[in-house]
Amino acid sequence: MLPPDARRLDGRVAIVTGAASGIGRAIARLFASHGARVVVADVTQTVIEGGMPTVEAITQDGGTALFQQTDVADAAQVEALVARAAEAFGSLDIIVNNACIRHPRPLLELDEAEWKRVLDVNLTGVFLSCKAAVAQMMRQELKGEVRGRIVNLSSQHGMIAAPGDLAYGTTKAGIAYMTRQIAADYAKLGIVCNAVAPGKIVTGQGGRLADPEVLDRARRRTPWPRFGAPDDVARAALYLASDDASFVTGVNLMVDGGWMAA
Repeated sequence: MLPPDARRLDGRVAIVTGAASGIGRAIARLFASHGARVVVADVTQTVIEGGMPTVEAITQDGGTALFQQTDVADAAQVEALVARAAEAFGSLDIIVNNACIRHPRPLLELDEAEWKRVLDVNLTGVFLSCKAAVAQMMRQELKGEVRGRIVNLSSQHGMIAAPGDLAYGTTKAGIAYMTRQIAADYAKLGIVCNAVAPGKIVTGQGGRLADPEVLDRARRRTPWPRFGAPDDVARAALYLASDDASFVTGVNLMVDGGWMAA
């Protein structure tokens, strides 16, 4: 835990979906270090990159967290997640919609069932989570100018092609649009909605993400002389979740080492 005068989320309650591993884990731990009470939501507590479960890591560092097993594609589970956060900690100030899956296939190799599953988790999951969170936030009093903050995880691959990965890029483009729409619709009611769009971030995931050709393409396209790390995304999410982002809503913030600028 950081000292009180350095904490940017002191006393806030945050849900982070997909927080067992990778980017979600980094966000949950950083938020907790800044004083947030964090609900870690995922289908599992197993850490892909290894190490103790996220809740245990937060607790060991002096923070406060609990785990709620959640499939974000299931409306009842999402509603139970939001209710658990409000019941355990008294409110919901922040939700970070990070949970996603990939099934990298080009159009002619993508089965309809897999297409639907990626959309169910990545896009419908964000829709359900935003809907449940906003409903809860609207029952809360304003804290300053804000009732609640949403941070969605989109991707640069919602703006440019992810070669051979049609479903993933489609969902991330949808998340960027959904973010703008929610921001515009609910700004007057004190709801802030933004997104973070990562570029190439190295996590513990293997498979296609660690394929030498994929890595080489990303290395050639990224002006900054390294790939991103989960903490790079976490720091951007912290900014958007904090009062520092006092007049920022509807933004899709690139965290890509300059990829989209090149």
